[in-house]
Amino acid sequence: MTQVRKRSQMTPKQASACCRPIDNLLDPELFRALSDPTRVRLFGCLIKCGRACLVGEVAECCSVDLSVVSRHLQLLERAGILEVVKEGRTVSYCVKYGVLCEMFRSIANAIESSCPVHQHAA
Repeated sequence: MTQVRKRSQMTPKQASACCRPIDNLLDPELFRALSDPTRVRLFGCLIKCGRACLVGEVAECCSVDLSVVSRHLQLLERAGILEVVKEGRTVSYCVKYGVLCEMFRSIANAIESSCPVHQHAA
């Protein structure tokens, strides 16, 4: 008969002192990049498009000035979830699908491994 080892519960102070995989995965830049509704809408358009899009094309998703769209896309690129493609003066952005999926998959796995045993099922 195998025994199930229960994880002891910690206080928030104890939890902040220990290091777990989730600590390295909760990147403030990623969450900052995804915290703006306009940026999320623009990012969603790029995800659904499935190809590299010019800044002007992305701007058509929302009624936002081209320079503002460009800044939003740059922030998403700095967060590591968009790739910028420059050809001369033409700039387009493409979703890093593999990176994005792996980021969220890793975060989900780390959250799940931190859950108390009785809370794994939804």
